[in-house]
Amino acid sequence: MRLRGSAITLVSALTLAACAQKPVVQRVIPPNPFGYQKVSAVCKTSPVKTAPDGSMSVDMTVRSDDGLCALSVQKPGNTNYRSFGVSPAPAHGKAFLYNYDDHTYVTYTPSTAYAGKDSFTAILIPGGADPRAKLTVNATVDATGVVVAPKPKPAVVAPAAKKPVARHTTRHRKSSKK
Repeated sequence: MRLRGSAITLVSALTLAACAQKPVVQRVIPPNPFGYQKVSAVCKTSPVKTAPDGSMSVDMTVRSDDGLCALSVQKPGNTNYRSFGVSPAPAHGKAFLYNYDDHTYVTYTPSTAYAGKDSFTAILIPGGADPRAKLTVNATVDATGVVVAPKPKPAVVAPAAKKPVARHTTRHRKSSKK
């Protein structure tokens, strides 16, 4: 009887221990904590290059299909930046930065059906006395296969009918002399 009770306790403990383990999460693309963001069909980024002055740059290839392209950056120490901004902003799209899971994500969504070059600079603020970092994103935007629905033509409105002009006539009475 004692052996059976010990076996049941051991099996229960092993079962609970197996439930307590956390699975390893692997991400192929950056996380999408907002749920409404669509990822572009084409999104390629080069490794981040650092210039002697400390400024960084990255090349990005993206399709203008209403989807975003994202890259992840971390400050030294493998943590996210405390704050950030964009200056100058992209001329042909939108840049969006956010922190998630000790990473700072820089996303770019080009204007629909735009094809050509675009660029913007993310200002990354590490906090404390550390200097700000600049990350310039040079985007090559492709519109291959992007179809934009034609805008509906405005309804043609017939011109309003002209109102007849009221005419007033004055009649002169003939006076008869008798």
